[in-house]
Amino acid sequence: MMNIGQAAKHSGIAAKTIRYYEEIGLIPPAGRTASGYRDYGEAEVETLKFIHKARSLGFSVHDVGDLLTLWRDRARASADVRRIAQGHVAAVDRKIAELQAIKQTLEGLIHRCHGDDRPDCPILRELAPDCCGGTGQGL
Repeated sequence: MMNIGQAAKHSGIAAKTIRYYEEIGLIPPAGRTASGYRDYGEAEVETLKFIHKARSLGFSVHDVGDLLTLWRDRARASADVRRIAQGHVAAVDRKIAELQAIKQTLEGLIHRCHGDDRPDCPILRELAPDCCGGTGQGL
């Protein structure tokens, strides 16, 4: 058995995050010692490691909960696990497309910016609200 600090060290998840996962019901409440400290066994640490790996792949907390349920269910259908992973890949693809569009916009703005001592700056003009004329001159 180990305390929350040891469980955090072995799982790679911060103690504060472990408490949060317990609070939202992602993991069951830890057992307690006679003095009231959380007490974790190997099974709990293995669950935390699973969560850490899934989160490092970018799965949402909700999806991690679904994956944990399937992981614990030996009668699960692998199709259910695959469906969750495919949904996550689709979300990653959307995020990649968003980031590529952001990158292209920034590269275009950087290309149009002279980067010299003059105050005119297309980057600031783009960021400025339309109400101010988009001059990039500030308030």
